[in-house]
Amino acid sequence: MAKEKTLFACTACGYETPKWVGKCPGCGAWNTMEEAVAAVSPAAAAKVPKQRPGTGAAAMLLRDIPEDVTVRTSTGIGELDRVLGGSGTNAGIVEGALMLIGGDPGVGKSTLLLQVCANLCRAGKRVLYISGEESAKQIKLRANRLGILEANLYVLAENALDAVEEKLRHLQPDVAVVDSVQTMYRPEMASAPGSVSQIRECTSLIMRICKETGTAIFLVGHVTKDGAIAGPRMLEHMVDVVLYFEGDKQQEYRLLRAVKNRFGSVNELGVFQMTDKGMVEILNPSEQLISRRAKGASGSVVFCGLEGSRPLLCDVQALASQSYFGTPRRTVGGADASRVALLLAVLEKRANQKTYNQDVYINVAGGLELSEPAADLALCMAVVSSLKDMSVGADVAVMGEVGLAGEVRAIPQCDRRIAECQRLGFTTIILPRENQRRLATPEGMKLVGVDTVMQAISVLF
Repeated sequence: MAKEKTLFACTACGYETPKWVGKCPGCGAWNTMEEAVAAVSPAAAAKVPKQRPGTGAAAMLLRDIPEDVTVRTSTGIGELDRVLGGSGTNAGIVEGALMLIGGDPGVGKSTLLLQVCANLCRAGKRVLYISGEESAKQIKLRANRLGILEANLYVLAENALDAVEEKLRHLQPDVAVVDSVQTMYRPEMASAPGSVSQIRECTSLIMRICKETGTAIFLVGHVTKDGAIAGPRMLEHMVDVVLYFEGDKQQEYRLLRAVKNRFGSVNELGVFQMTDKGMVEILNPSEQLISRRAKGASGSVVFCGLEGSRPLLCDVQALASQSYFGTPRRTVGGADASRVALLLAVLEKRANQKTYNQDVYINVAGGLELSEPAADLALCMAVVSSLKDMSVGADVAVMGEVGLAGEVRAIPQCDRRIAECQRLGFTTIILPRENQRRLATPEGMKLVGVDTVMQAISVLF
């Protein structure tokens, strides 16, 4: 009978040790060690190598490597093509790429990928959908609900990776989907599916299949309670593209963001809407995000941010009310809480706006996360608007970075932001004076440059 050896592996970095420790010696993370049981075979006459032999490829000079133009395959969904990279008609999936899509349960990962498979089949591609969580009949039911009736879509309900590899090499699909990588396992390994060792070995084998056969493979990754894909360091450094779905599953909008992309920009953002017919791409997200804005209400300011190459208009909301507690509350959604605290201090010190006795609530409508400093001035004006109980004009947009001295600093790509505001009917833009000097005023618009927060307050109120 084979002996059993107990190991403890770190779920963050994969470090293994025979004894449990609270802090991982490899990465320093706390409480990430999980027990794994590895079976040790008895000594045999001839030892079988655990790892497969290499490819046997010969070394080549860099100048002798042919320069093939990367041809991408469109997924049929423009927002997903934008996030995957490329430009114009040459955007989408790169041949032989290994892509990881993560997100909370129920956010729409499997739905989106099933729609992508259907679009690729319509384009004449050979596609294989591998599911380790659902049976073939369950996938058929979901496909019927989404209106997917493609007869040339292959479906495989299997979670033993050796069997999956055999089917992949036999069918030679152009694109494959593995849903999910945490359910796959190598039968010769004694550890359970989803463990660190299984995820590492399965992802390594799938990566090898991608590079040898040229099949582009999507991996679906589950998200843990703290919002990270199980074994993030092991997966993210192996794959070519890492995409994350953001947004609450109770809301209708979903944001798809690239965290890593070897074939394009990591700053692109795709916007989708979950409907009963599946994921629908939002072609004009700015109009959708501000369409339900309460016009004439105090504490609401429109800001134009940049997500990669895309300008997005969003509604920045603030509510200030007198506090009856010793320490006023500060609740922030969609922005950095420490940055908001800094801006409130600037308003208190430099603009004579008393917030020490006010509960302040900040929200960015639509589920967006504002991380760029260009939103500082819009946040400040939203707070002042609520404090004074005076509304900002419905055709006014505000943008600019605020410093600790109360000065308004220049922001990048201001011309693209102004063009987006003009397209949606905004006629007045409050912006840094330095940006105003560099730009020509578009016809029918008014650009108001300000140097300080006090000047912005005097212009708006």
